[in-house]
Amino acid sequence: MTGSVNEILLVRHGETTWSASHRHTSYTDLELTADGERQARALAPLLTGRRFVRVLSSPRQRATRTAHLAGLTVDATDPDLAEWNYGDYEGRTTAAITEERPDWTIWTDGGPGGESPEQVAARLDRVLDRVTPLLERGSVALVGHGHSLRVLGARWIGLPPSAGGLLRLDTATLSVLGHEHGRRVIQRWNLPAPPPNGNDPDRTARH
Repeated sequence: MTGSVNEILLVRHGETTWSASHRHTSYTDLELTADGERQARALAPLLTGRRFVRVLSSPRQRATRTAHLAGLTVDATDPDLAEWNYGDYEGRTTAAITEERPDWTIWTDGGPGGESPEQVAARLDRVLDRVTPLLERGSVALVGHGHSLRVLGARWIGLPPSAGGLLRLDTATLSVLGHEHGRRVIQRWNLPAPPPNGNDPDRTARH
């Protein structure tokens, strides 16, 4: 995979038991499933040959393990890359929550007892503020989680955190943030790893 040096690569971690069953997972520190480990290893060809001036990961083991299996050397873990804190909705599915609150969405309402959209955006803005100056020297890789990376993608292009709801992000995928004519753009999004036989990437939904 080629591109200019001034890119931010976003890697979402591989599958866990809760992501497979669509349960909201933030501070619960789950391991990858066997499929999740396979997914993470399959990301390596997308990263081979790239040199990063900085590799940051969420502190959660599902993120750090994905980084390791994908061939990345993590320079530091960053609490600001942790998943959206769902508070009272930790471990619950959207379907179950909306049975009680039909109009609820994480993108506008956040998690009771957890974080609001504005709070999540504030810490991901801090991540961007820290890594953007590094792009003058090369690429940066950030390894994290579905909802928080979707907010980060939205914030990169100047959109509110709610716009992350328009950026679907499956497990063990690669996204690339960069520039075009001096403007911040999303260069690639939700790119799955290539299959072992080298045919078209597997675009089966992976949560």
